[in-house]
Amino acid sequence: MVRNRIETIVRSISAVIRGKDDVIIKAVVCLTGGGHLLIEDVPGVGKTTLAHALARVINGSFQRIQFTSDLLPSDILGTQVYDRRTDAFEFRKGPIFANIVLADEINRNNPKTQSALLEAMNERRVSQEGVTHHLPLPFMLIATQNPVEFHGTFPLPESQLDRFMMSLSMGYPAMEDEKTVLFNLSGVESAEGIAPAVTTEDLVTMRKQAAEVRADVSLVEYLLAIVRATRESPAIRLGASTRGAMFMLAAARAMAYCDGRDYLVPDDIKSLAVPVLAHRIIMRSGGGGPTAADAVGDILRRIPPPV
Repeated sequence: MVRNRIETIVRSISAVIRGKDDVIIKAVVCLTGGGHLLIEDVPGVGKTTLAHALARVINGSFQRIQFTSDLLPSDILGTQVYDRRTDAFEFRKGPIFANIVLADEINRNNPKTQSALLEAMNERRVSQEGVTHHLPLPFMLIATQNPVEFHGTFPLPESQLDRFMMSLSMGYPAMEDEKTVLFNLSGVESAEGIAPAVTTEDLVTMRKQAAEVRADVSLVEYLLAIVRATRESPAIRLGASTRGAMFMLAAARAMAYCDGRDYLVPDDIKSLAVPVLAHRIIMRSGGGGPTAADAVGDILRRIPPPV
């Protein structure tokens, strides 16, 4: 039943994003695991479409926030507005109040505005003028940034990067898939044409069920060995945090759940190690040396999974 739902979700999104099933599956795992997603890639490869498609397929609300240099925290969270009829101030919600929120080109704005998202990402709520406002459930932030262009950008601080469950890259499509897009052979022009596969209430239930997937002690120890190896490697200056380990376990459980299982296997952890851990790691070497993804891959090769 669950696997059929997940297959329907992936198939629906694949109709508008051709040839990227692996990325779509990981994005759905992130959604099911209750995490937030960072997509780092060049413009025009489907980042916005993926975010919009995820919202459509769960029949959820969607908001896109274009991060520019003049964007203020109140433009995201909302502000107090004076109402003459009631002679009082009322809170007018910002675009953060949606099920799926796209923070487009998040590194285009300064750290003060970027940090306005921290409470929303961590607590699923925002505070304005001393009053707490809860965000709708489910809530997921999808942020995008261009890893090539650095002029006029502000790199995300480690504390904010650590709050994203996964970081993915879309990549360019294969030639046949790109040709299909150009000739519009899929029959669906945009994410607007996607029919909901589940409801937001269904997703809340799915998240609770995914969190109950059994994890054998040996697999938890395997996961921790991978995380601790990122802290002990001489090539890595900053390793993965405890939050990273928690996200890794939540993502692995969601992967097993999406595969129709109520238990973890080593491949659940191995397949997600790079997207969950690499963006949390800072290498000692500068450009031109091994990347964080290379370092995680090397750790996976060195640490044997439990039998």
